[in-house]
Amino acid sequence: MGELVVPGGGGRPSEYRWLLPASLLDDPDGPPAARSTRDWVIDTLCFALGLGWTLLATADLLSAHPTLVQEWAYTPRWLIWLDLAVGVVLSVALWWRRRWPVYLALLTVVAGAVTVAGAIAGLIFFFTVALHRRFAVTAAVFAGAVLTSAVFCALRPETNNSYWESMVWSAAFLVIVMLWGMVMRSRRQLVLSLRDRAERAESEQRLRIIQARALERTRIAREMHDVLAHRISLLSLHAGALEIRPDAAPAEVAGAAGVIRASAHQALQDLREVIGVLREPEGDDRPERPQPTLCELPALADESRAAGAKVRLDVRIDDSTPLPDGAGRTAYRIVQEGLTNARKHAPGTAVRVTVEGKAGVGLTIDVRNPAPVGRATLAIPGAGTGLVGLGERATLAGGKLVHGRTADGEFALSAWLPWAGPA
Repeated sequence: MGELVVPGGGGRPSEYRWLLPASLLDDPDGPPAARSTRDWVIDTLCFALGLGWTLLATADLLSAHPTLVQEWAYTPRWLIWLDLAVGVVLSVALWWRRRWPVYLALLTVVAGAVTVAGAIAGLIFFFTVALHRRFAVTAAVFAGAVLTSAVFCALRPETNNSYWESMVWSAAFLVIVMLWGMVMRSRRQLVLSLRDRAERAESEQRLRIIQARALERTRIAREMHDVLAHRISLLSLHAGALEIRPDAAPAEVAGAAGVIRASAHQALQDLREVIGVLREPEGDDRPERPQPTLCELPALADESRAAGAKVRLDVRIDDSTPLPDGAGRTAYRIVQEGLTNARKHAPGTAVRVTVEGKAGVGLTIDVRNPAPVGRATLAIPGAGTGLVGLGERATLAGGKLVHGRTADGEFALSAWLPWAGPA
Protein backbone atom coordinates (compact mmCIF):
# COMPACT_ATOMS: atom_id res chain seq x y z
CA MET A 1 0.00 0.00 0.00
CA GLY A 2 1.50 3.37 -1.01
CA GLU A 3 1.93 6.10 1.56
CA LEU A 4 1.95 9.87 1.31
CA VAL A 5 3.19 12.49 3.75
CA VAL A 6 0.59 15.25 3.85
CA PRO A 7 2.08 18.76 4.04
CA GLY A 8 1.32 20.35 7.39
CA GLY A 9 0.23 17.01 8.76
CA GLY A 10 3.26 16.44 10.96
CA GLY A 11 4.58 13.70 8.67
CA ARG A 12 1.38 11.69 8.96
CA PRO A 13 1.07 9.10 6.17
CA SER A 14 -2.17 8.69 4.28
CA GLU A 15 -3.27 5.62 2.37
CA TYR A 16 -5.95 7.57 0.47
CA ARG A 17 -3.94 9.98 -1.62
CA TRP A 18 -6.63 10.21 -4.28
CA LEU A 19 -9.26 11.11 -1.72
CA LEU A 20 -7.40 14.20 -0.51
CA PRO A 21 -8.15 17.67 -1.92
CA ALA A 22 -5.44 18.89 -4.27
CA SER A 23 -4.52 21.81 -1.98
CA LEU A 24 -3.24 19.27 0.55
CA LEU A 25 -1.00 17.44 -1.91
CA ASP A 26 2.49 18.34 -3.06
CA ASP A 27 1.93 16.82 -6.52
CA PRO A 28 -1.76 16.14 -7.16
CA ASP A 29 -1.09 15.05 -10.74
CA GLY A 30 1.80 12.76 -9.83
CA PRO A 31 1.75 8.97 -9.79
CA PRO A 32 -1.17 7.78 -7.68
CA ALA A 33 -0.89 5.46 -4.72
CA ALA A 34 -2.27 1.96 -5.00
CA ARG A 35 -6.05 1.70 -4.65
CA SER A 36 -7.37 0.64 -1.30
CA THR A 37 -10.36 -1.65 -0.89
CA ARG A 38 -12.54 1.40 -0.39
CA ASP A 39 -11.25 2.91 -3.65
CA TRP A 40 -12.02 -0.27 -5.57
CA VAL A 41 -15.58 -0.38 -4.23
CA ILE A 42 -16.30 3.27 -5.08
CA ASP A 43 -14.67 3.09 -8.51
CA THR A 44 -16.60 -0.07 -9.35
CA LEU A 45 -19.88 1.59 -8.38
CA CYS A 46 -19.08 4.67 -10.47
CA PHE A 47 -18.17 2.52 -13.47
CA ALA A 48 -21.36 0.48 -13.05
CA LEU A 49 -23.48 3.66 -12.89
CA GLY A 50 -21.81 5.20 -15.92
CA LEU A 51 -21.94 2.06 -18.07
CA GLY A 52 -25.43 1.15 -16.87
CA TRP A 53 -26.80 4.53 -17.89
CA THR A 54 -24.98 4.28 -21.24
CA LEU A 55 -26.61 0.95 -22.04
CA LEU A 56 -30.03 2.09 -20.78
CA ALA A 57 -29.95 5.32 -22.79
CA THR A 58 -28.76 3.53 -25.94
CA ALA A 59 -31.46 0.88 -25.63
CA ASP A 60 -34.07 3.61 -25.18
CA LEU A 61 -32.80 5.52 -28.22
CA LEU A 62 -32.91 2.37 -30.37
CA SER A 63 -36.48 1.53 -29.34
CA ALA A 64 -39.42 2.57 -31.47
CA HIS A 65 -40.95 4.58 -28.66
CA PRO A 66 -38.31 6.18 -26.36
CA THR A 67 -39.54 6.60 -22.78
CA LEU A 68 -36.91 9.06 -21.57
CA VAL A 69 -37.52 11.79 -24.16
CA GLN A 70 -39.93 11.06 -26.99
CA GLU A 71 -38.30 13.51 -29.37
CA TRP A 72 -35.10 11.43 -29.29
CA ALA A 73 -36.89 8.87 -31.47
CA TYR A 74 -35.81 11.00 -34.44
CA THR A 75 -32.10 10.63 -33.58
CA PRO A 76 -30.11 9.26 -36.55
CA ARG A 77 -28.77 5.74 -36.17
CA TRP A 78 -25.16 6.78 -36.70
CA LEU A 79 -25.47 9.32 -33.90
CA ILE A 80 -26.89 6.68 -31.55
CA TRP A 81 -23.92 4.36 -32.17
CA LEU A 82 -21.51 7.29 -31.80
CA ASP A 83 -23.27 8.22 -28.57
CA LEU A 84 -22.84 4.64 -27.33
CA ALA A 85 -19.12 4.69 -28.12
CA VAL A 86 -18.69 8.02 -26.32
CA GLY A 87 -20.60 6.73 -23.30
CA VAL A 88 -18.49 3.57 -23.08
CA VAL A 89 -15.26 5.56 -23.37
CA LEU A 90 -16.32 7.98 -20.64
CA SER A 91 -17.46 5.12 -18.41
CA VAL A 92 -14.12 3.34 -18.75
CA ALA A 93 -12.31 6.63 -18.13
CA LEU A 94 -13.98 6.79 -14.71
CA TRP A 95 -11.22 4.46 -13.45
CA TRP A 96 -8.75 7.35 -13.86
CA ARG A 97 -11.00 10.17 -12.68
CA ARG A 98 -8.90 10.93 -9.58
CA ARG A 99 -5.64 11.16 -11.50
CA TRP A 100 -6.85 13.39 -14.36
CA PRO A 101 -10.20 14.86 -13.23
CA VAL A 102 -9.85 18.17 -15.08
CA TYR A 103 -8.78 16.63 -18.40
CA LEU A 104 -11.58 14.08 -18.31
CA ALA A 105 -14.11 16.75 -17.32
CA LEU A 106 -13.02 18.87 -20.29
CA LEU A 107 -13.40 15.81 -22.54
CA THR A 108 -16.94 15.46 -21.21
CA VAL A 109 -17.61 19.15 -21.87
CA VAL A 110 -16.65 18.68 -25.51
CA ALA A 111 -18.59 15.44 -25.95
CA GLY A 112 -21.56 16.69 -23.95
CA ALA A 113 -22.84 18.78 -26.84
CA VAL A 114 -24.17 15.65 -28.52
CA THR A 115 -24.04 12.76 -26.04
CA VAL A 116 -26.85 11.40 -23.93
CA ALA A 117 -25.23 8.11 -22.94
CA GLY A 118 -22.25 9.81 -21.26
CA ALA A 119 -24.36 12.08 -19.03
CA ILE A 120 -23.88 10.16 -15.76
CA ALA A 121 -20.15 9.71 -16.35
CA GLY A 122 -19.91 13.44 -17.03
CA LEU A 123 -21.66 14.32 -13.77
CA ILE A 124 -19.25 12.05 -11.89
CA PHE A 125 -16.29 13.82 -13.53
CA PHE A 126 -17.71 17.21 -12.54
CA PHE A 127 -18.19 15.98 -8.96
CA THR A 128 -14.58 14.77 -8.86
CA VAL A 129 -13.29 18.15 -10.05
CA ALA A 130 -15.28 19.94 -7.34
CA LEU A 131 -13.97 17.46 -4.75
CA HIS A 132 -10.27 17.53 -5.65
CA ARG A 133 -9.63 20.93 -7.24
CA ARG A 134 -9.82 24.54 -6.15
CA PHE A 135 -12.87 26.72 -6.66
CA ALA A 136 -11.39 28.58 -9.65
CA VAL A 137 -10.91 25.32 -11.56
CA THR A 138 -14.36 24.10 -10.54
CA ALA A 139 -15.98 27.35 -11.68
CA ALA A 140 -14.24 27.17 -15.07
CA VAL A 141 -15.39 23.59 -15.63
CA PHE A 142 -18.93 24.54 -14.54
CA ALA A 143 -18.99 27.42 -17.03
CA GLY A 144 -17.90 25.09 -19.82
CA ALA A 145 -20.56 22.55 -18.85
CA VAL A 146 -23.28 25.23 -18.93
CA LEU A 147 -22.20 26.29 -22.43
CA THR A 148 -22.27 22.66 -23.54
CA SER A 149 -25.79 22.29 -22.12
CA ALA A 150 -26.86 25.33 -24.11
CA VAL A 151 -25.58 23.73 -27.31
CA PHE A 152 -27.14 20.34 -26.46
CA CYS A 153 -30.57 21.86 -25.74
CA ALA A 154 -30.41 23.72 -29.05
CA LEU A 155 -29.38 20.66 -31.10
CA ARG A 156 -31.76 18.18 -29.43
CA PRO A 157 -34.78 20.19 -28.22
CA GLU A 158 -37.78 18.80 -26.32
CA THR A 159 -41.33 19.63 -27.31
CA ASN A 160 -42.73 19.38 -23.76
CA ASN A 161 -40.20 21.88 -22.36
CA SER A 162 -39.02 25.18 -23.71
CA TYR A 163 -35.38 25.82 -24.43
CA TRP A 164 -34.93 27.81 -21.22
CA GLU A 165 -36.72 25.22 -19.11
CA SER A 166 -34.34 22.57 -20.41
CA MET A 167 -31.40 24.87 -19.67
CA VAL A 168 -32.61 25.46 -16.11
CA TRP A 169 -32.91 21.73 -15.47
CA SER A 170 -29.44 21.06 -16.89
CA ALA A 171 -27.87 23.87 -14.87
CA ALA A 172 -29.67 22.68 -11.73
CA PHE A 173 -28.16 19.21 -12.05
CA LEU A 174 -24.70 20.71 -12.56
CA VAL A 175 -25.06 23.05 -9.56
CA ILE A 176 -26.25 20.24 -7.27
CA VAL A 177 -23.41 17.93 -8.28
CA MET A 178 -20.69 20.56 -7.97
CA LEU A 179 -21.99 21.97 -4.69
CA TRP A 180 -22.06 18.45 -3.33
CA GLY A 181 -18.42 17.97 -4.34
CA MET A 182 -17.37 21.31 -2.83
CA VAL A 183 -19.13 20.53 0.46
CA MET A 184 -17.41 17.14 0.61
CA ARG A 185 -14.08 18.81 -0.14
CA SER A 186 -14.56 21.37 2.65
CA ARG A 187 -15.55 18.64 5.07
CA ARG A 188 -12.46 16.58 4.28
CA GLN A 189 -10.23 19.60 4.65
CA LEU A 190 -11.84 20.35 8.01
CA VAL A 191 -11.38 16.77 9.21
CA LEU A 192 -7.74 16.73 8.11
CA SER A 193 -7.17 20.13 9.71
CA LEU A 194 -8.70 19.04 13.02
CA ARG A 195 -6.75 15.78 12.95
CA ASP A 196 -3.55 17.64 12.20
CA ARG A 197 -4.26 20.12 14.99
CA ALA A 198 -4.92 17.30 17.44
CA GLU A 199 -1.69 15.55 16.44
CA ARG A 200 0.29 18.78 16.83
CA ALA A 201 -1.28 19.38 20.25
CA GLU A 202 -0.43 15.82 21.29
CA SER A 203 3.13 16.24 20.01
CA GLU A 204 3.51 19.55 21.85
CA GLN A 205 2.15 17.95 25.01
CA ARG A 206 4.69 15.12 24.72
CA LEU A 207 7.44 17.69 24.20
CA ARG A 208 6.32 19.65 27.25
CA ILE A 209 6.35 16.46 29.32
CA ILE A 210 9.85 15.60 28.08
CA GLN A 211 11.08 19.10 28.87
CA ALA A 212 9.47 19.03 32.31
CA ARG A 213 11.10 15.68 33.05
CA ALA A 214 14.47 16.97 31.87
CA LEU A 215 14.15 20.05 34.07
CA GLU A 216 13.14 17.91 37.02
CA ARG A 217 16.09 15.57 36.46
CA THR A 218 18.41 18.56 36.28
CA ARG A 219 16.96 20.00 39.48
CA ILE A 220 17.29 16.69 41.32
CA ALA A 221 20.84 16.16 40.04
CA ARG A 222 21.79 19.67 41.13
CA GLU A 223 20.23 19.16 44.55
CA MET A 224 21.93 15.78 45.02
CA HIS A 225 25.28 17.25 44.06
CA ASP A 226 24.91 20.23 46.38
CA VAL A 227 23.89 18.05 49.32
CA LEU A 228 25.93 14.88 48.86
CA ALA A 229 29.14 16.43 47.55
CA HIS A 230 29.46 18.44 50.75
CA ARG A 231 28.99 15.38 52.96
CA ILE A 232 31.16 13.05 50.93
CA SER A 233 33.98 15.60 50.75
CA LEU A 234 34.01 15.63 54.55
CA LEU A 235 34.17 11.83 54.55
CA SER A 236 37.03 11.81 52.08
CA LEU A 237 38.96 14.48 53.92
CA HIS A 238 38.87 12.71 57.29
CA ALA A 239 39.48 9.29 55.77
CA GLY A 240 42.52 10.69 53.97
CA ALA A 241 43.80 12.24 57.17
CA LEU A 242 43.56 8.90 58.94
CA GLU A 243 45.35 7.25 56.03
CA ILE A 244 48.38 9.55 56.09
CA ARG A 245 48.55 9.64 59.91
CA PRO A 246 48.31 6.05 61.09
CA ASP A 247 50.16 7.05 64.28
CA ALA A 248 47.63 9.69 65.31
CA ALA A 249 46.53 9.84 68.91
CA PRO A 250 43.52 7.70 69.80
CA ALA A 251 41.51 10.83 70.61
CA GLU A 252 42.15 12.27 67.15
CA VAL A 253 41.29 8.97 65.50
CA ALA A 254 38.09 8.72 67.51
CA GLY A 255 37.16 12.30 66.64
CA ALA A 256 37.78 11.75 62.94
CA ALA A 257 35.84 8.50 63.03
CA GLY A 258 32.95 10.30 64.72
CA VAL A 259 32.90 12.95 62.02
CA ILE A 260 33.04 10.25 59.34
CA ARG A 261 30.19 8.37 60.96
CA ALA A 262 28.05 11.52 61.35
CA SER A 263 28.74 12.66 57.79
CA ALA A 264 27.99 9.22 56.40
CA HIS A 265 24.75 9.07 58.38
CA GLN A 266 23.69 12.52 57.18
CA ALA A 267 24.64 11.73 53.57
CA LEU A 268 22.60 8.53 53.75
CA GLN A 269 19.66 10.46 55.19
CA ASP A 270 19.88 13.06 52.43
CA LEU A 271 20.04 10.33 49.81
CA ARG A 272 16.98 8.63 51.26
CA GLU A 273 15.05 11.89 51.15
CA VAL A 274 15.94 12.48 47.51
CA ILE A 275 14.97 8.91 46.59
CA GLY A 276 11.75 9.37 48.53
CA VAL A 277 10.92 12.42 46.44
CA LEU A 278 11.54 10.41 43.27
CA ARG A 279 9.23 7.64 44.47
CA GLU A 280 6.39 9.95 45.47
CA PRO A 281 3.44 9.85 43.05
CA GLU A 282 2.55 13.00 41.15
CA GLY A 283 0.21 15.27 43.01
CA ASP A 284 1.44 14.14 46.45
CA ASP A 285 0.71 17.04 48.80
CA ARG A 286 3.05 15.96 51.59
CA PRO A 287 5.22 18.86 52.83
CA GLU A 288 8.68 19.10 51.34
CA ARG A 289 11.85 19.00 53.38
CA PRO A 290 12.73 22.47 54.80
CA GLN A 291 15.35 24.11 52.61
CA PRO A 292 18.45 25.80 54.09
CA THR A 293 18.69 29.60 54.29
CA LEU A 294 21.27 32.21 55.25
CA CYS A 295 20.46 31.64 58.92
CA GLU A 296 22.20 28.26 58.67
CA LEU A 297 25.49 29.62 57.34
CA PRO A 298 27.15 29.69 60.80
CA ALA A 299 26.29 26.00 61.28
CA LEU A 300 27.72 25.23 57.86
CA ALA A 301 30.95 27.05 58.73
CA ASP A 302 31.17 25.25 62.09
CA GLU A 303 30.76 21.92 60.35
CA SER A 304 33.66 22.71 58.04
CA ARG A 305 35.79 23.88 60.97
CA ALA A 306 35.06 20.63 62.78
CA ALA A 307 36.44 18.84 59.74
CA GLY A 308 39.68 20.77 60.08
CA ALA A 309 39.04 23.55 57.57
CA LYS A 310 39.99 27.14 58.35
CA VAL A 311 36.86 29.14 57.63
CA ARG A 312 36.28 32.82 58.31
CA LEU A 313 32.65 33.79 57.87
CA ASP A 314 31.62 37.42 57.58
CA VAL A 315 27.89 38.10 57.17
CA ARG A 316 26.72 41.70 56.91
CA ILE A 317 23.02 41.73 56.10
CA ASP A 318 20.51 44.53 56.57
CA ASP A 319 17.49 42.40 57.41
CA SER A 320 15.01 45.24 57.84
CA THR A 321 13.45 43.88 54.65
CA PRO A 322 13.20 40.07 54.63
CA LEU A 323 15.38 38.30 52.09
CA PRO A 324 13.34 36.13 49.68
CA ASP A 325 13.55 32.43 50.51
CA GLY A 326 14.79 31.57 47.03
CA ALA A 327 17.69 34.01 47.24
CA GLY A 328 18.64 32.77 50.72
CA ARG A 329 18.58 29.15 49.61
CA THR A 330 20.69 29.93 46.54
CA ALA A 331 23.21 31.88 48.63
CA TYR A 332 23.51 28.96 51.05
CA ARG A 333 24.18 26.53 48.20
CA ILE A 334 26.84 28.84 46.74
CA VAL A 335 28.69 29.04 50.06
CA GLN A 336 28.31 25.29 50.54
CA GLU A 337 29.78 24.57 47.12
CA GLY A 338 32.61 27.03 47.72
CA LEU A 339 33.58 25.29 50.96
CA THR A 340 33.28 21.88 49.31
CA ASN A 341 35.54 22.92 46.42
CA ALA A 342 38.10 24.33 48.86
CA ARG A 343 38.22 21.01 50.73
CA LYS A 344 38.41 19.01 47.50
CA HIS A 345 40.98 21.02 45.58
CA ALA A 346 42.88 22.99 48.23
CA PRO A 347 42.64 21.09 51.50
CA GLY A 348 44.13 22.80 54.50
CA THR A 349 43.91 26.33 53.07
CA ALA A 350 42.06 29.18 54.75
CA VAL A 351 38.69 30.07 53.26
CA ARG A 352 37.13 33.52 53.52
CA VAL A 353 33.36 33.74 53.10
CA THR A 354 31.76 37.16 52.78
CA VAL A 355 28.01 37.66 52.46
CA GLU A 356 26.63 41.19 52.39
CA GLY A 357 23.72 43.10 50.96
CA LYS A 358 20.47 44.86 51.55
CA ALA A 359 17.10 45.33 49.89
CA GLY A 360 17.23 47.35 46.70
CA VAL A 361 20.96 46.69 46.21
CA GLY A 362 21.14 42.92 46.09
CA LEU A 363 23.00 40.15 47.84
CA THR A 364 26.69 39.54 47.18
CA ILE A 365 28.41 36.26 48.03
CA ASP A 366 32.18 35.89 47.84
CA VAL A 367 34.12 32.73 48.70
CA ARG A 368 37.93 32.86 48.40
CA ASN A 369 40.83 30.58 49.19
CA PRO A 370 44.46 30.38 48.09
CA ALA A 371 44.71 28.50 44.82
CA PRO A 372 46.59 25.20 45.18
CA VAL A 373 50.12 25.00 43.81
CA GLY A 374 50.67 21.72 42.00
CA ARG A 375 48.51 18.81 43.13
CA ALA A 376 47.68 18.59 46.81
CA THR A 377 48.14 15.23 48.49
CA LEU A 378 44.54 15.02 49.68
CA ALA A 379 42.95 16.66 46.67
CA ILE A 380 39.66 14.99 45.76
CA PRO A 381 38.81 14.62 42.05
CA GLY A 382 35.69 16.40 40.83
CA ALA A 383 33.57 16.41 37.69
CA GLY A 384 33.12 20.19 37.55
CA THR A 385 29.34 19.95 37.47
CA GLY A 386 28.91 21.76 40.78
CA LEU A 387 29.94 25.15 39.43
CA VAL A 388 27.77 24.60 36.37
CA GLY A 389 24.81 23.88 38.62
CA LEU A 390 25.54 26.99 40.69
CA GLY A 391 25.56 29.09 37.54
CA GLU A 392 22.17 27.69 36.61
CA ARG A 393 20.84 28.39 40.10
CA ALA A 394 22.06 31.98 40.01
CA THR A 395 20.62 32.54 36.54
CA LEU A 396 17.24 31.11 37.54
CA ALA A 397 17.24 33.45 40.55
CA GLY A 398 17.88 36.42 38.25
CA GLY A 399 21.50 36.87 39.32
CA LYS A 400 24.94 36.00 38.02
CA LEU A 401 27.95 33.96 39.13
CA VAL A 402 31.63 34.07 38.20
CA HIS A 403 34.56 31.96 39.33
CA GLY A 404 38.25 31.53 38.59
CA ARG A 405 41.76 32.47 39.66
CA THR A 406 42.47 36.06 40.65
CA ALA A 407 45.60 38.11 39.99
CA ASP A 408 46.81 37.63 43.58
CA GLY A 409 46.77 33.84 43.32
CA GLU A 410 43.43 33.08 44.90
CA PHE A 411 40.47 31.11 43.65
CA ALA A 412 37.32 33.22 43.91
CA LEU A 413 33.70 32.22 43.67
CA SER A 414 31.53 35.35 43.49
CA ALA A 415 27.82 35.76 42.94
CA TRP A 416 25.21 38.49 42.98
CA LEU A 417 21.53 37.83 43.60
CA PRO A 418 18.67 40.32 43.29
CA TRP A 419 16.97 41.57 46.46
CA ALA A 420 14.00 43.80 45.73
CA GLY A 421 13.47 46.82 47.93
CA PRO A 422 10.26 47.68 49.76
CA ALA A 423 7.34 48.62 47.52
